[in-house]
Amino acid sequence: MPGRPDAGLLRTLLRRYVFVPDDRRPDVSPYLGLALRWLEAASMPITALDEPRLARAALEALALQLGGQPAAASTFRHKRAVFKHALGHAVELGDLAANPLDRVKWRPPKQSGAVDRRVVVNPSQARELLTAVSYVGQSRGPRLRAMFACMYFAGLRPAEAAGLRRQDCELPATGWGLITLKKSRPQSNKRYTDSGETFDDRGLKHRDDDVVRPVPVPPELVGILREHLDAFGTAEDGRMFVTSGGQSFSGSAYAQVWKRA
Repeated sequence: MPGRPDAGLLRTLLRRYVFVPDDRRPDVSPYLGLALRWLEAASMPITALDEPRLARAALEALALQLGGQPAAASTFRHKRAVFKHALGHAVELGDLAANPLDRVKWRPPKQSGAVDRRVVVNPSQARELLTAVSYVGQSRGPRLRAMFACMYFAGLRPAEAAGLRRQDCELPATGWGLITLKKSRPQSNKRYTDSGETFDDRGLKHRDDDVVRPVPVPPELVGILREHLDAFGTAEDGRMFVTSGGQSFSGSAYAQVWKRA
């Protein structure tokens, strides 16, 4: 369709206006209003996906990065799952008779899943990195050292580490400990969260809300966590990795610390 706005402008419009819940949707500026009218005119009805050719084209688009390069297999699987879930919701609402993706037998080209051991952090390098983290900033690095240690020694996801509470941990003076993961604390733009906050407490990934995951804690990590608690304590709700004001660290904050380390 002629008059297509810049792709970056369309992404901004979708992210800041179209995909935002009605009660949080801001007024659209005249500049974005022109792009919005083009988008409304150019968009197909959802029933167009009943045509396998168009459903296949949508999957092919999901398999690419913004620059046109093939996306990682895990990225494609995640995006496809979100897309299929959205279409399933349309089926529930009666906008579609069936999920169009169920009729499309298409998979992206296979990619090697081999791990290059040369770029994986080994235990000695991990300990050096954790030491370096503790020297970043006046308090941010020291407060995040144990969080990064949980990711390395216990395999916690960042959102799981962010939601870790003292009451979830058994940390004996000697020997192995145990973490019983009950929830995660992922970060998202508050325009899209149910609570309207940047962080939402949720269940563990790929598990029912009431399912827990026990994680053995090696003695080295037990010691690091005990030192962390002695130095910084916890938030009021027991969360272990928080700022001096008791707030969760943003993803950009701990990414910056790791990069500097």
